[in-house]
Amino acid sequence: MNLRLLHAFVMLAEKENYAAAADALALSQPALTKQINLLEATLNVTLFSRGRHGTCLTTGGQLLLPEAKKVLKQNAVFLQHATQIAKGGEGVIAAGFGLSGFLFAPQCIARFRAQYPGVAFRLEDLPSAQQYDMLQSGELQVGFVRVPPPAPLSYHVLFEDNLVLVAPEDNGLSLSGWLKKLPLLRLYADRGRGLNAQTDRFLEENRCFASATQQAEDIQTIVALVIAGIGVALLPQSVIHIAPPGLNIIPLTGKAARWQVGIAWDAQTPDLIRDNFVKMVIG
Repeated sequence: MNLRLLHAFVMLAEKENYAAAADALALSQPALTKQINLLEATLNVTLFSRGRHGTCLTTGGQLLLPEAKKVLKQNAVFLQHATQIAKGGEGVIAAGFGLSGFLFAPQCIARFRAQYPGVAFRLEDLPSAQQYDMLQSGELQVGFVRVPPPAPLSYHVLFEDNLVLVAPEDNGLSLSGWLKKLPLLRLYADRGRGLNAQTDRFLEENRCFASATQQAEDIQTIVALVIAGIGVALLPQSVIHIAPPGLNIIPLTGKAARWQVGIAWDAQTPDLIRDNFVKMVIG
């Protein structure tokens, strides 16, 4: 169905006058008459009758007018929806974050959704190494990760995180003293590849050695084990965002205690919504 013909039908029904309707449509009166005649021929229904008081809808025209308006409204909604999609204003972003991005990532998402309310987010707590794989496979569109990620992923540095010692109490013991007294709590290798490597670098740089280690599935469990007095841990300073009040957190210093956190994405895959989000984050 030609939407121009429906538009002419609706406008003439509203104006009840060919001259007025033609003027509103920026058409000549003969052109409007031709469109109405073509629509009537296509539908095999007489839509209008002319009388002394102007142009009136026939019974068939009255029955079809609400449907014509509905079609035109649906078309307008469709075009508006398409426009939003074309400029990256509607869709879904799958994003990953780790502990370092625990606060920053949701803040960025909230800012973006204020500008683009039609964009939905799927947010997953994932280790950086897993995010790298998912970014390359297309399962994630952006990730808040340790940087640099492996090629060919693109990235932008956002801030630094720092190792802290998390211990059951503040008794003045050094890191070496704590490691002689309690096991070092670590994540399983598949969950904490980056953090474990950072911990190893820091221990090596400071010539510290753990007399015993114990592994856990996630950082929340590690924090719980520290509170229970079962061990100590080297964790990102961002642990303060999930730590209960009173947890003993001791900052650590040195080159090996710091690392960069950034946003990563696969620029080889076209994605306007993702590009808008990245631009806002790094802008």
